[in-house]
Amino acid sequence: MTRSTPTRRLDREIFGLALPTLATLVSEPLLLLADSAIIGHLGTDALAGLGIAANVLGVLTGLCIFLAYGTTGTVARRMGAGDRAAALAGGFDGLVLAVLLGVLLCAALQLAVPALVGAYGASPAVTAGATTYLRVAAFGLPSILLLLAGTGVLRGLQDTRTPLQVVIATNLVNIVLNLLLVHGVGLGIAGSALGTLLAQTAAAVVVAVVVVRRMRAVHARPRFAPGGVLRAARSGTWLVLRTATLQGAVTLTTLVATTSGTVALAAHQVVNSLWVLLAFALDALAIAGQAIIGRALGAGEAELGRAMTRRMVGWGVLAGVVFGLLVWAARPLYVGFFSPDPQVQQLVGAVLLVVAVVTPVAGVVYVLDGVLIGAGDSRYLALAGLLALLAYAPLALLVRAEGAGLVWLWAAYGVFMLARMTTLVLRVRTGAWVRTGAAVR
Repeated sequence: MTRSTPTRRLDREIFGLALPTLATLVSEPLLLLADSAIIGHLGTDALAGLGIAANVLGVLTGLCIFLAYGTTGTVARRMGAGDRAAALAGGFDGLVLAVLLGVLLCAALQLAVPALVGAYGASPAVTAGATTYLRVAAFGLPSILLLLAGTGVLRGLQDTRTPLQVVIATNLVNIVLNLLLVHGVGLGIAGSALGTLLAQTAAAVVVAVVVVRRMRAVHARPRFAPGGVLRAARSGTWLVLRTATLQGAVTLTTLVATTSGTVALAAHQVVNSLWVLLAFALDALAIAGQAIIGRALGAGEAELGRAMTRRMVGWGVLAGVVFGLLVWAARPLYVGFFSPDPQVQQLVGAVLLVVAVVTPVAGVVYVLDGVLIGAGDSRYLALAGLLALLAYAPLALLVRAEGAGLVWLWAAYGVFMLARMTTLVLRVRTGAWVRTGAAVR
């Protein structure tokens, strides 16, 4: 056996999961970009309103990302230990938890919309647009969370193709519905929220049906198990705290951008949409890492987990460099699609240079984040996220106090990503995250 053969085998396994996941993940932020382009032609106020609404929804769904990450890790570990029925039963507990949590969040958001949107201090026109969008979009939260959990189950089963097919179909339907409802029927920003709600609900139903059918194939009963649901909720606590620190940084960035005026907020919405696209593209390796590391450690193959980690980090750096350069170099070709306002276009172009520099750092961050989630090291991730947020918050507030503008705000966000990378690299080097077996101890 040549020395390169194991490396090629590692790469085949990584990209066998990562490439379908890449297409799935990229299609999701492309949906947000499509919404931004469609709403952007309603006016700068509408685009800025979407920026606020997207941030609120992003925080809520981001805090619930443990439904995907947690189910992926749980299912992958049980699969690695050779118990497919138990893997699917654990995944179904995640589906039930997702629906229950989605209903609660929908009700809470409807009550809190005025206070949440008002906290951003935007103009009346921007506030009205954000409020309208959120009133409609809130009803889609149960479907969004169910889709997260169901996708996590399928990834834990090493199936990344089914989510890809579902998401591509969903996004195509969503774009058609948004164009029809926003500009055809004339519902404006509410039409965009309604189109997205309908498309995501259909996708959630499809994924849930797929999971239930696979349960029946291995004679695992799809039943409500309060104990399992509670275990799923408890296991996600540290992931919620970890995600809260990340969403705290994103929300702080949006709040500071809001104080810079409507043009800055509109430009921030465009840049943030592109950043989410880059993050999701890089997250393909992280998702592959969750499934691969979870399965390897579940099967007791610690050295394979370490080898996979080293290989994925290298690919993460390379992907970060390539994606960052592409987004920056191609900016003259696409910035005009998001807004006809020349001030918005100019500011977006300036900020994207900062984004291009930060993206390789993000490549390392997302890979190691996925590795540690797959290993069940969520407590450390929560503490590391808190340290990074504490490093970033004073810089963001300084940008606001000095009125330094959006470019410097994103440069400060780059420090947040650098702090995350430092804490994650230090953890992986210790080896304390390597714990084998069907369950995290």
